[in-house]
Amino acid sequence: MKISKSFKIYIHIILVFLISKNLFASDDFSKNIVIYEKPKVIKELKFKDFNLQDVDLTNKKGNIMIINFWASWCMPCRREMPSLEKLAQMHPEIKVYAINMEKPNKLRAGDFFKSIGVTSLSIYFDPEFKLVKQFKMRGLPTSILINKSGKEFGRIVGEIDFNDKEFVKLLKKYI
Repeated sequence: MKISKSFKIYIHIILVFLISKNLFASDDFSKNIVIYEKPKVIKELKFKDFNLQDVDLTNKKGNIMIINFWASWCMPCRREMPSLEKLAQMHPEIKVYAINMEKPNKLRAGDFFKSIGVTSLSIYFDPEFKLVKQFKMRGLPTSILINKSGKEFGRIVGEIDFNDKEFVKLLKKYI
């Protein structure tokens, strides 16, 4: 079977179009974000600080909060954490809690932050992995978005750039 010259040209044009579309496409942050029509009540939000003291945000209201779950072995966590720190620095009205999802190891967690240049975020732990079960997490990184009323209004499953203009605009709707 002989393929016509014009058919070969069409195939090449389509391939070039598809390849260029992938090369020049901007990452769509929204593919990893779920925003709920009706925010979900959080019955309990407890974890440990760096010194393994209790932190209870169950009835905390008044600020947007991002509860970010990460691990030192997680490459997407490594890539997104600096943008999360920058978001927290540029928007102090948004409270960020970076919760390590490994057995508490201050040295490993601290070394992880140092290795990626994160200096101003605090490290938290969930030693009994209660929050994993509570939020029915499927992978890392995962970030829970909490509104000023203390309800989960959305979540991010996977890596995003927290400084993406569209994401910041989305958050500002809840501030």
